[in-house]
Amino acid sequence: MEPNPRPTPPCGHPSQEGMRSPRFIPYRPDLKELARQLRQNMTPGEVILWQHLKKKQMGGYDFDRQRPIDKYIVDFYCKKLMLAIEIDGRSHDSAAAQQSDRVRQAQLEALGVKFLRFREAQVRHQTQSVLHTIQTWITKHTP
Repeated sequence: MEPNPRPTPPCGHPSQEGMRSPRFIPYRPDLKELARQLRQNMTPGEVILWQHLKKKQMGGYDFDRQRPIDKYIVDFYCKKLMLAIEIDGRSHDSAAAQQSDRVRQAQLEALGVKFLRFREAQVRHQTQSVLHTIQTWITKHTP
């Protein structure tokens, strides 16, 4: 019997069987400056939701705001869950904007990103319901 040429990974190492590690999804570096500008000019709904997502307040998961992913920027993103949360205001109401959102979401979903979408007014006026929806999704999709 030949010895195993590869060492056994340390306990908890992502390569261990049964361990899941989020895939790295590339992004366009030129989007970093735009993402920074968007963080400085968040909508009221984004500000409200960020108050509940930052500092691992949502189930201990780390969320980023205005995160470049592939060739897009999503409002909020949790790398470990591969979850994007989008807040759609009135700029998303036109047929063209909705079609663009569908294409964008489909392309990111093809990379393994999952989505939750909320309306700006919903986040502003039904915050607890939105937070409950996010927490329920996390509970359902994690071991």
